[in-house]
Amino acid sequence: MPNPSRPDYDVAVVGGGLVGSAIAWGLAREGQKVAILDEGDIAVRPSRGNFALVWVQGKGLGMPEYAGWTKRSADTWTGFASLLREQTGIDVRYDRPGGFMPLLSEAEVVARAAQLSRLHNQPSMVRYAYEMLDHAAVAKEMPFIGKDVVGASYCPHDGHCNSLKLFRALHTGLSQFGAAYLPNHRVERIEPRDGGFRLTTAGGEVAAGKLVLAAGHDSARLAPMVGLSAPVRPQRGHIIVTEKTTPFLKFPVGYVRQTDEGGVMIGDSFEEVGFDTSVRNGVSSTIAERAMRIFPLLGRLNVVRTWAALRVLSPDGFPIYEQSATAPGAFVATCHSGVTLAANHALALAPHIAAGRLPEDFTVFSARRFDVPKAA
Repeated sequence: MPNPSRPDYDVAVVGGGLVGSAIAWGLAREGQKVAILDEGDIAVRPSRGNFALVWVQGKGLGMPEYAGWTKRSADTWTGFASLLREQTGIDVRYDRPGGFMPLLSEAEVVARAAQLSRLHNQPSMVRYAYEMLDHAAVAKEMPFIGKDVVGASYCPHDGHCNSLKLFRALHTGLSQFGAAYLPNHRVERIEPRDGGFRLTTAGGEVAAGKLVLAAGHDSARLAPMVGLSAPVRPQRGHIIVTEKTTPFLKFPVGYVRQTDEGGVMIGDSFEEVGFDTSVRNGVSSTIAERAMRIFPLLGRLNVVRTWAALRVLSPDGFPIYEQSATAPGAFVATCHSGVTLAANHALALAPHIAAGRLPEDFTVFSARRFDVPKAA
């Protein structure tokens, strides 16, 4: 039986998706002996629904610190991609041409401009560049837009990558660092023991000195075992992928992007349906119709795959990063922007976890912000 006083690993990271993998890679890079405990392919993986965007514009309305955290990650992404390529030889195809959010009516233009104005007028907001463009200005950059596009917001800090190659690079890098990837290890119980943790899993027991809960939806179940809270909920999103076609779109465009391999991804749905991952033809049709209004040429392409996945959202939609006050060494990390924030998770968050303490400026991301005193 493992002895937590002499643990098998320095850190056990629960969750092998993009959030857990990025944190684990960063911890291993810091010299920590890491185990990634993953449920396996039966897991409800938010990573299946990511859109591969490194997206800044519009982030942080209601929490300006999140806007700053997002921009910091986007600014670090070039170096992060280079580190992965140097270590593994895998090019994650990161590009930062800026991103557009097309708008299909004057009302949408007014609403978008007002939203971005409110965002940038928040106290302590880290401001960044953006523009509101009319149809002609958008068409100059993207000549294939449809006549229904009235305008768009544009932000030069936005980019995208190949998220499958990112996932592969992280796990390849983890292996090269000597980290242990343990699939089919769904965690059933966590017990703080002698300054460390004993985890009872479907694949046996694991002992670690520190613990990171990056298990997405399952963090809600696991967090209370170590005195933490992760009040997250699922939100379904549909994705459509077309056949490969001649490159026509170099920019990530809100809910439409052409991948480096030529296919087009379309995703524009936000559904509160619990843990239902079934595909609804009506939803797929609606998002396809909007995409074709933006880029009419999409109507000529065949759909090769469509699916639905579940985002991980906190009550206010912002990340939760917290360390346990009652079980020192236990941390929780959950967000719905695993690609955008991967650079931060690997290069900024992981070193703090390796050191055993989050800095004071992470307090804003604590789940304690959801504690509302009961009325007398």
